This record gives sequence, structure tokens and C-alpha cells, in this order.
Amino acid sequence: MKTLEPNHIPAKGWKGGFLKKHPEANYPNPDLSNLDTTGNLDNIGKITRQQRVLWPEFTWETEKGAKDPKRCFQMFAPDISRMGYDDSGRSWSIICPQQGTFIPGVGTLNVEVTVTGQKGWVDESNKTQAIDLSVKPKVWFSKSAHQSPIGKMLWSVFEMNHLGFSFPSEKNKAIQINTYKTDKQKTRVISIRDGLFLGDNIPAFTDHSTESWNHANLEVEIGPIDTSKHDMVTEFNLLVMDAFNLFSGNMLKEGNILAWNVWFDAPMKANPKEWKNHAKIWRKSIDVDHCSPDGNSTPPRFADGKPFIAKDEIMEDVILAFKKFIKKHL
Repeated sequence: MKTLEPNHIPAKGWKGGFLKKHPEANYPNPDLSNLDTTGNLDNIGKITRQQRVLWPEFTWETEKGAKDPKRCFQMFAPDISRMGYDDSGRSWSIICPQQGTFIPGVGTLNVEVTVTGQKGWVDESNKTQAIDLSVKPKVWFSKSAHQSPIGKMLWSVFEMNHLGFSFPSEKNKAIQINTYKTDKQKTRVISIRDGLFLGDNIPAFTDHSTESWNHANLEVEIGPIDTSKHDMVTEFNLLVMDAFNLFSGNMLKEGNILAWNVWFDAPMKANPKEWKNHAKIWRKSIDVDHCSPDGNSTPPRFADGKPFIAKDEIMEDVILAFKKFIKKHL
């Protein structure tokens, strides 16, 4: 794990002014409806400044609806996300999280929160921001998964792709998950806003106020997966999501709320070429060997610090479910 840069004085070049042209987009109730939504990769060349999320703290309920929902907390890998903007403060691109989850006896699944569009602003002078974005989580198998006995059998199923089946053996065939702002607001637009999810009630080990330059939060409700035109693929994808949720504590279970507090380091000048390369390195490293280029994530744990550990019998049930699927369709 390489040493991360300490906080430093914000880079020269900040001008601001975007909010003067769009005062309705400012707090206390940012209204971004008058701003154009842009493709997340369409304007990388316009990015001149960035803030890196060196402490991305995620949280979700492992038993939603229970009297004691047992909320889980996990910091994903450093520099897993960034917001990029120009000298005036207009937001142009967001790098969102990628993560790997290992299922014992089966293999590694890659998870990516793909940003499909974004709009908003950043104000370095006041350490604030408001950005709306649409996201589409994707889940697919790492190539390393075929090293396990079950993985090898699954790859024999994946080889049926030549018959027109699109099993999640690579990103462009990934399981795609729908997300919403809330249960009552079925909009696909989610919001990055000032403040912290859970406010002052966050566990001490998720508080980075003394080392970060700024922070914000966002949350999404997990919806259903997209179905395939082939029933067998949909059946398999649902099986994969069940397995993933059993081992991750229901992180992506339909109806659950996934939230994260993003703790930024100080603003710095951005290089569009480095921005593209950084995203590419993340994509390649997480897909090939489940490594994180800037350091690994922390294990999931509860508010009292106890780790979340999937029960041993879950592994047996998951392997049995995959074996039944393979036997049924081969």
C-alpha cells in the first residue's frame, strides 16, 4: 500500500463564479433542474480541479426491517472516488466506487457503481458542493473465479455465450441493478449534498473530520435487477445476487438503503489524462486480481467494532445452489 499524500494547501487557480450565474442551485435547497445533465465521460477535457475521496465510508442495514437492523459500516479503498470540476466550480465528472467481494468456494465478484450522467457544482471557498447523478450498479465475475472447482463449472456455463446467452463473465455482460433516490421518490437521480448520513451518530472509526478537508453524503435505494431475454440467465443472475448479499450482509438487497459519507482531501489541480488513467487502473486492477491501487478497504463491521462475518452454513447453501443450477442446465 503506497503512502497517501497528506492534506495540503488548495492548489492555485480557483476562480469560482458558477453559483453567481445559478443562484437557485445554492443552499439551503439546491435546485439543479436548470442545469444540463452531461455524460460522465463526455467532458473529461474540461476538468481542471479535483477532490479525491480518500475515506469513502459506506453503511447499510444487514437485516432491514428487524427490531435490531444491525447496521454495518465499511470503508472502501482510498481514492476510490473523485469529483472533477473546472475553475468556475461546474462539475463535469464523478469517479464512483468499485469493489470486489469474495464468495468462498465460488470466486470473486466485481461490483461497480457506474455513473451514467451528472450535473452540479463545487465551491471551494465555502467547502461545499451539490451534485446530482444517475448511477447503475453492475456486478460480474472476476476471471480469477474460474480457479475454484465451482468456478470452473460456472465458466463452462458461461461458454454457452455463443448460443446468445449473456452470463456475467465480464463487465459488458454484467448484472445491472436499478437504484432510486427513495422508496417514495422513484427517480433514478441521486444527490451528493453537504452533511453526514446519520449526522453525529456515526461510529468514531468512520469519522475523518480531523484528517479530511471536507465531506458530503449520498444514499440510494436498491431496486430490482434488469431481467434478461433468456430466463436461464435471469435465474442465474438472481442466484448470484442472493449469494452476493448473503456474504456482504445484504449490501445490494432489493429495498435496502446503501449510503456513504465521502470524506475529501484538499482540492488540487486535475490532469485529464491522469483522470482517465486513474479510472482505467482501477477498472483493470479490480477485475484482474481484486487489488486496490491505493490501498485496500477495511472489513465490514458493526457500530461496536465487531466484524460482520457470514455464517459457515451460508457457504454450504450457496455452493449447493450453484451445483443445482449447473446440474439443471447442463
